[in-house]
Amino acid sequence: MDRMPLKGIHHVSAITGDAKRNYEFYTKTLGLRLVKKTINQDDPTVYHLFYADERGNPGTDLTFFEIPMAGRTYKGTNSISTTSLRVPNDESLVYWKKRFVEHEVEHGEITEEYGRATLAFQDFEGQRLLLVSDENNDGVPPGKPWDKSPVPVEYGIQGLGPIFLTVPKLDLSEAILLNVLGFSKNGTYTNRDHHDVSVYETGLGGTGGEVHLIHREDLQPERQGRGSVHHVAFRVENEEELKKWTSYLKELRIPNSGFVERYYFKSLYFREPNGILFELATDGPGFEGDEDFEHLGESLALPPYFEQDRKEIEARLKPLETKQ
Repeated sequence: MDRMPLKGIHHVSAITGDAKRNYEFYTKTLGLRLVKKTINQDDPTVYHLFYADERGNPGTDLTFFEIPMAGRTYKGTNSISTTSLRVPNDESLVYWKKRFVEHEVEHGEITEEYGRATLAFQDFEGQRLLLVSDENNDGVPPGKPWDKSPVPVEYGIQGLGPIFLTVPKLDLSEAILLNVLGFSKNGTYTNRDHHDVSVYETGLGGTGGEVHLIHREDLQPERQGRGSVHHVAFRVENEEELKKWTSYLKELRIPNSGFVERYYFKSLYFREPNGILFELATDGPGFEGDEDFEHLGESLALPPYFEQDRKEIEARLKPLETKQ
């Protein structure tokens, strides 16, 4: 194909009902850096918060839309059921388990899955998260934890790991990953809950380039709410490549958003056959076009096409103090 292969996971966007508590948990407890405090460009009345490594490198962003009236999540299939986060090595998980105890974070035991040490945990809204050790990773390179984080750099979260999708019709999701997005199948395993999982990878593979499909036919479709994941994005090199993907999906007659300007990156959205929202997003231009590195995330940042509405937007948002 004349399109470059997707480079790995770009970001994951989830839902929170409380931006203030969300900010406290992801920066103070998990030690991520808030690299951008902005708005949901499809609904400018609510925050969109980006947590990442030191500068929001592609593949490190875990983002949240604040929807204060969001109901509870009814967990199920047709969903992005777990987001994993990469840590440097197995020893890091020992540090994190102790930290979770100290901060009263709900968590499980350190276990091995697919040849990697892992530690499952949840945030205050039941967001399903998993720490994955990069001890033996030789795939997509990690990001760089912020040196001003409350978590020591040697144990810090360094990006997004494998993304877990729970689907009732494995063959349909697999066909999109293999035949449309160009992933390759890398293996299978049985997870801690005794369910079959298939692994697919793109780019350089490894923890930063994998999607794990969990096959479940015994569940109802998930109903999204606070603590659920809205979509997952995959990395595209640049705008030229994204436009090739836009044309390709059109040729295949796959319904999609077409090219979307997000200012910090360019995007394309579509749903795979089990109803999960996928995004393709460019690696750049990044988060330093409207804030310098030292002050990322400290002020409300708006793309230029929203600046004329700043006063109205700020009046609708509940103040959120994020100065470092």
